[in-house]
Amino acid sequence: MGYGALAPVYDRLNRDVDYSAWADYMETCFRLYMEKKPELVLDLACGTGAMTFELARRGYDMTAVDISEEMLAEAEAKARALGIRDILFLQGDMTDFELYGTVQAVVCTLDGVNHLTSREELDACLALVSNYLEPGGVFLFDLNTPAKFRTVYADRDYILEDDGAVCCWRNRLNKKGDAVDFFLTVFEEQENGLWKRTDDVTRERAWGLRAIRNALERAGLDLLSVSSDYQMTPPDERTERWYIAAGKK
Repeated sequence: MGYGALAPVYDRLNRDVDYSAWADYMETCFRLYMEKKPELVLDLACGTGAMTFELARRGYDMTAVDISEEMLAEAEAKARALGIRDILFLQGDMTDFELYGTVQAVVCTLDGVNHLTSREELDACLALVSNYLEPGGVFLFDLNTPAKFRTVYADRDYILEDDGAVCCWRNRLNKKGDAVDFFLTVFEEQENGLWKRTDDVTRERAWGLRAIRNALERAGLDLLSVSSDYQMTPPDERTERWYIAAGKK
């Protein structure tokens, strides 16, 4: 299960994501919750590295981890094209990754934590985040909310189109309404004019804030804030994505 099929077209299908504004939010959190600006930052579940590169451009020393070989290949190809050589890309599962040392901040964007579908997986991931995070550091992540699972995902089908790429996205919500399976079919136009089809399946879990707070506490982390947007607006019952800041004392 994963996003291997999406890797070649992932960036094109996520053009509406404002990584610059998202990074601005992160830097606001750094100022609010840290005594000094971090130098070493981990991008966990980095995908094709869009946020990794945004933070690297701002002067952070980046390490990036993802489970998908295909996603990392895309990220490394972009790094070469941009002439960026000082980012360390590592393949690893969110629940079982290894770093060469500690970091001052960890970020995880585009609902990476939703892919942790059991308490055991969530605890394993947060324990590693806490292990590699220096005291005074922050963990910034986001979650698709239970409301989004019910109203946006549900049992719905979507078609995402871009030049030379089409993604058919079928959602299947479980009976409890707390997990959804995504059945992905990607068509990518080739240089010879033919189209290549790739299929993939992945799953997300809807976590409530109480479960997240408890899991953070089990890992020795404190919940610092929950926002509904990059301006740190408080969430309400209609919020579709939570932006969460946690800290290690």
